[in-house]
Amino acid sequence: MLQRTEGIVLRTSTFGEADLIVTYLTSDHGIVKTFAKSPRKIKSRFGSSLEPLTCSRIAFWGKEDAALPRLTQSDIIHSFDAVRSSLHGFLRACEVIELILHLLPERDTSRNAYRLLMALLQSLEHECGNQLLILFYKIRLLKIAGYLPKIDGCGRCGGVGAAFYLSHGTVLCERCSAGSGGSFLLSYGAISLFTNLMEWTSSKIARIRPSERQLLELSRLIDEHVRQVTDRNPRTAAFRIL
Repeated sequence: MLQRTEGIVLRTSTFGEADLIVTYLTSDHGIVKTFAKSPRKIKSRFGSSLEPLTCSRIAFWGKEDAALPRLTQSDIIHSFDAVRSSLHGFLRACEVIELILHLLPERDTSRNAYRLLMALLQSLEHECGNQLLILFYKIRLLKIAGYLPKIDGCGRCGGVGAAFYLSHGTVLCERCSAGSGGSFLLSYGAISLFTNLMEWTSSKIARIRPSERQLLELSRLIDEHVRQVTDRNPRTAAFRIL
């Protein structure tokens, strides 16, 4: 079966001497891994369309449940070369891409993650992307994936609380947290920042002026929460530039 869609290259890995395994986030099929025949040869018909972050119209052939369909077409829609050629911008994009690969199941037909990544790349193309912007997209991705932490109230009774428990993925009030361990306190400013990031669009993010403490506090919580749900340390954290 031949299938056509739009896809953004998340990563590639070598296969043999001249072939590649190309992982896409597509608009219709979610994460899809494809087999690209001989794209590393000089006269490859794929050209530069398999570079990371490139958005293309693609076609792949294989049975509907094939684990590795063959890539037959890849026509560039937008290369996002400006993002890829900037170390700062590329690392910012990689923070979200790493989450996509760890949190989203393959062949999920929801278009929300694709739209989110496209919006991120478009934002990074026009600015280098500060940590607040990346935090916004990471929180939105957690919501899409169903792993959004609950910070605006106790996850059991809905009461007021400021202690976040990683093992529960939520804030718990003093009464509901009896016997639970592994928490850290959140300031009102960090909770308020989280609420704003959930309610506002990316175009309004520039209006938010959180303190460095609030930004670091919420970023730390999100990173720790991601480690908890994925059971791994993000590789991009080692290259983070604030």
